[in-house]
Amino acid sequence: MKTAEKPKLAWAITGSGHYLRECLEIISGLQDVDLFLSRAAAEVIQQYGFKHSVAKVFQDKTASAVPVEMFYYGNYHSVVIAPATSNTIAKMVYGISDTLVTNVYAQAGKCGVPSIVFACDTAPELESEAPRDNVVKVFPRRIDLDNIARLQTYEDTTVVNDMQQLQAAIQARLACLKTSYS
Repeated sequence: MKTAEKPKLAWAITGSGHYLRECLEIISGLQDVDLFLSRAAAEVIQQYGFKHSVAKVFQDKTASAVPVEMFYYGNYHSVVIAPATSNTIAKMVYGISDTLVTNVYAQAGKCGVPSIVFACDTAPELESEAPRDNVVKVFPRRIDLDNIARLQTYEDTTVVNDMQQLQAAIQARLACLKTSYS
C-alpha cells in the first residue's frame, strides 16, 4: 500500500446515542472523512434511524482490525472519536485494543496521529438522547469520570466535553493542517 498524497480525517463512532445526531451533522459538513464504526455503533445508528453521508465506512468485522494498517501509510492526519462510550474510554485508558475503535486510537498514537475524543460521560449528571426521541438523565460513575481525567493526560490526545469544544478542536486541527499542506 502506498503513502497517501493527501491524508484524511478518521472519525470513529462507538455505541452511544449521546450527541450522535450532532456528530453525524458535523461529519456531513466535512470533506475527506473515513468513518470507523464499532459493532455497537452500527447497531445504534440503525436503531436511532440516523444516516450518514460518508463514502468510505469501515465496520468492526475482523478480529485483527485490518483497516488500521492505513495509519502506517500516512492515510490519516487526525482521528476523532465521537461519541465515545465509557467502555471505550476505559479500554483506551488501559491500553486495551480489542475493537476497531480502540485499535484506531492505539494505532493513531503509535503513528503520532493526534486524536480528539468526545466522551459521553463528562459530568456527574447529564441529559442524553435515547431511542425514539426520548431524553434521559444519566449519572456517570466516579470511575468513568476518573478515566476521562486520565485520558486528558495522554500525549496527542485532546478530550472535549461538549459539542462546541468538539467543533472548535476539529476546526483548530484543520486550520493547523491547512498551513502544513499549503
